[in-house]
Amino acid sequence: MLIRHATLNDIPQIMQLIAEVVPAMNASGNFQWDSTYPNAEVFEKDIALNQLWVADVDSAIGGIAAITTDQEPEYAEVGWDINETAIVTHRLAVSEKYRGQGIAAALLMQAEKEAVDRNINLLRIDTNTNNQATQKLFPKLGYQFAGEIGLGFRPNLRFYCYEKRVG
Repeated sequence: MLIRHATLNDIPQIMQLIAEVVPAMNASGNFQWDSTYPNAEVFEKDIALNQLWVADVDSAIGGIAAITTDQEPEYAEVGWDINETAIVTHRLAVSEKYRGQGIAAALLMQAEKEAVDRNINLLRIDTNTNNQATQKLFPKLGYQFAGEIGLGFRPNLRFYCYEKRVG
């Protein structure tokens, strides 16, 4: 497995991964994503900003993550200082075909590497309250639970926030 920056050529495979993941998320009660989000335009913007990473497994996209410094204003609701620069992972997804192979962990380790490389000692992430897999994974990787929020752009959903200090 190779963790690398996504390119525009990856968009068809990324959208195929999203089309596969969203129904599985919805079936488990997690309605964080739907037929309108995330979309190709969101991923094209991530690529233009050089912040979309993929897990390349034998030339197939096994997972994706946007590794950004974009913090939601609602993060302040859990007592976080959103003016403090943090590496924030968004749009983390793993293909159903590659589940259980450590892809999400590898992408989160890339976020940590980005933090160290950029001299940023704080990582943050949020996840839908119905996403059991991430709620198990984040603490295993050293993330601390910080609280629960709502997000304005995803009304009627609740999210758990996690953070990790490095360095």
